[in-house]
Amino acid sequence: MGSGQKRNTLMVKEAYQALEQFKYEVAQELNINTQPIQGDYWGFMTSRDCGAVGGHMVKRMIEAAERSLANQAAYQTASAFRQTLSQSAGPGGPSVLSSIPGFSQQQQQQQQQPQ
Repeated sequence: MGSGQKRNTLMVKEAYQALEQFKYEVAQELNINTQPIQGDYWGFMTSRDCGAVGGHMVKRMIEAAERSLANQAAYQTASAFRQTLSQSAGPGGPSVLSSIPGFSQQQQQQQQQPQ
């Protein structure tokens, strides 16, 4: 494909330079010779090498997105837990047990009273 026939467009145009650098980093990690590349034209590279670079780029981007989602979920869980604890702090305030469905105030009071 010639340089004037590029059909894929970036969703975030500001990421172009970072993606170009990422492409070369992945090629280096895979020990792919990048000498045949002329400027930004990869047409002299084998399809196998180009596919390997693109595939590993996608794999690493998916891993980064999954890691980001996992961190976000952990942060939200920790925030919700902290909020629940802060609401239950202090005597007379609601306890953590009140957040459990089906656990009534009477059951809590019965557990607190010595027999």
